[in-house]
Amino acid sequence: MEIMTDEEAFALDEYYTKNPPKVDPSKARIRIPLVRVDNVSAEYLIKEANATHKKPEEIISNLIMEKLAKVSAVL
Repeated sequence: MEIMTDEEAFALDEYYTKNPPKVDPSKARIRIPLVRVDNVSAEYLIKEANATHKKPEEIISNLIMEKLAKVSAVL
């Protein structure tokens, strides 16, 4: 594999700085919907995430799964 020279690296850096790639969000593989939460919910998620070493989205997912399990158990 060839190693890039400093001149080539600077040229590429300058090119992509002046011409950033255009990305079409509709063609993205993963779509992550943003959800706004109130301050109380945000604080809870942050504290729980720090305590359990989980991501906030994992905590939300677990809460939803628990809720769905309770609902399906009643049916």
